[in-house]
Amino acid sequence: MPMRLHILLRDDLVRELDRRVGRRRRSAFISTAVERALDDERRWELIESSLGSIAGEGHDWDADPAAWVAAQRHADARHVG
Repeated sequence: MPMRLHILLRDDLVRELDRRVGRRRRSAFISTAVERALDDERRWELIESSLGSIAGEGHDWDADPAAWVAAQRHADARHVG
């Protein structure tokens, strides 16, 4: 259920918002922008939480990463080349 909020925006932001989407579409535009920003924040949290989860050495690809990637691609019939 939608909740009414009181937010403050600079005048120049409101003018730009109105120019782009119109006064009657402000809420929908802001809602979509907040959803996208929160999704980005969640992604960054996941990325940051995974940092260091893979050891820095001792991998099959350490000697020649390009050759390892090529071998992986050839091993998967779904990939061409």
